[in-house]
Amino acid sequence: MPRRSPLPPELLARFSVADALALGVSPSRLNSRELRRPFNGVRSTVVPSGATLLDACLDYAPRLAPCQFFSHETVFGLIGAPTPGWPYRPLVHVSAHRPAREPRTAGIVGHRLQVREPATRVLANGLRVEDPVRAWRQAGTLWPLDALVAAADFLISDRGRRPLASLDELVAEVNAMGDVRGGILRTALLHSREGVRSSRETDLRLRLLAAGLPEPEINWTLRDHRGSFVAELDLAYPRWRVAPEYDGRVHAENAAQFEKDADRWDRIRAVGWEHVRILNHHMRGDGGAAVAKVRDALIRAGWRPGQSSRVPLSFE
Repeated sequence: MPRRSPLPPELLARFSVADALALGVSPSRLNSRELRRPFNGVRSTVVPSGATLLDACLDYAPRLAPCQFFSHETVFGLIGAPTPGWPYRPLVHVSAHRPAREPRTAGIVGHRLQVREPATRVLANGLRVEDPVRAWRQAGTLWPLDALVAAADFLISDRGRRPLASLDELVAEVNAMGDVRGGILRTALLHSREGVRSSRETDLRLRLLAAGLPEPEINWTLRDHRGSFVAELDLAYPRWRVAPEYDGRVHAENAAQFEKDADRWDRIRAVGWEHVRILNHHMRGDGGAAVAKVRDALIRAGWRPGQSSRVPLSFE
């Protein structure tokens, strides 16, 4: 079997057919079985770790024209932001501003956007993406309300890094470019909150609101009667001394951390609060089991239906 000629060192592990031809690589070499063809016009020597959104974007990147960039929900998948839950899978969206043209090829959702000054940024992995604020508005054409709230919470909250956007910036984007789908973006912004640590926390908060329960405080600092710190609560009802918290662990794989958390729960209860631990199976389906646990705790504490301070959130 004849030995294949090596590829030019100028070519990266993923490269465009056009670049390879310009460097003198023959069409037969580009069609050899050892090269993967993830997209039309692209070749790769990389064996992907899995069928991930990141792999697909890295595969397509050699084909990006200078005027094109990853956009819409793709941006959130690339920056580690929450996206709609399984079985939903974000697609690869690539956009360009008029008069430039969007890509038209299998496996890519192309968009030709309005004439506007570009606001793209380059991620650490070299991928060029839409500004997250603009991408959030673009996702409004695709996502349900709860996913848009979770993504907005992610953008405006400090999760060990500087927030990627402010609520004012999201509002300004909607005001400048318009809302979509009957005002879903403005509705999402009404329910978005700063300081949220996880999308599951957002999900729990929204499910409680949808069921007509009061809106909980976020990251409430609990102190004892002397003013000493007891705990920071993800969600809290100070009026009724109820603290719902989502715990995503399937089992206590870290014994030391579990013991620390258990002691924290005891301290919360010791100052007269009821700690409601919400596990993953409580959130399955419509989250009815989680809502029931919190509702029962509130009723035991003296709350009665109709005492909510906000209009219940609707997902219809």
